[in-house]
Amino acid sequence: MSVIINSYNNVVSSFFGAKFQKNVEEILVSPTPPSLIVLGYTIGGVIRGILVGILVIAISLFFTKLEVYNFPMLIATVFLSSLLFSIGGFLNALYAKKFDDVTIIPTFILTPLTYLGGVFYSIQMLPPFWQNVSKLNPILYMVNSFRYGFLGISDIHPWFALSMIGAATLFFYILSVYLLKKGIGIRN
Repeated sequence: MSVIINSYNNVVSSFFGAKFQKNVEEILVSPTPPSLIVLGYTIGGVIRGILVGILVIAISLFFTKLEVYNFPMLIATVFLSSLLFSIGGFLNALYAKKFDDVTIIPTFILTPLTYLGGVFYSIQMLPPFWQNVSKLNPILYMVNSFRYGFLGISDIHPWFALSMIGAATLFFYILSVYLLKKGIGIRN
């Protein structure tokens, strides 16, 4: 949770702050392509998210022993989840017109999706209809990838879950570049 929250918050606050103070205009008139602008903000969010995640793990090691079942899966999941939420923060910052708009997505979309993403239960416990509905939730795939990385247990095939996170990340990246290129949320 700390990784995705910090990845998201870093980008949404940085880009919206630049937009609010009109600093983003300097970036937009430069010859920097929109893909690099999105990538730059996104990498900043990924670095912050991963650093916070490392700090949380380091502190937790004072209290418990950490066992990892599949380290490469865990690293890939942390990176892709951080990347996805950084891009999500960028999209939120593009559309935000005031500071209150920055908190709408985390409060009314991300929090419910997190609780409905199988964090506290296995989706196998749900009736078949709700299992299929849960599979539309991208956070379900992150939760199952993390669960597999630590415990070796997953409701969904772990490589499929990882590919779904990657596909969502690519989709949101392309969408962010397109919206920035069109000036959506930037030009009045």
